[in-house]
Amino acid sequence: MKTISNNWSIMRGLRLIIGIAIFIQAYTQKDLMLGLLAGFLSLTAIANIGCCGSKGCTVNLKQNK
Repeated sequence: MKTISNNWSIMRGLRLIIGIAIFIQAYTQKDLMLGLLAGFLSLTAIANIGCCGSKGCTVNLKQNK
C-alpha cells in the first residue's frame, strides 16, 4: 500500500493520466487491444513498476579515495 501512495512523480502521474485517457478511448471505440494497453499503462503507474520505475536500474558507484 505504501508503494501506491508514496513517491509520486510527474512521470508517474502522466502515465496514469495517459492510461485513463486511452482507457476512455478504448471504451468508446470498443477496442480490446487498446484497452489492454491502457490497463498496462495504468498498472505500471499505480504499482510504480516498469523500466527503471522502482529503481531497478540503479548503478553502483564506487568512490575512489
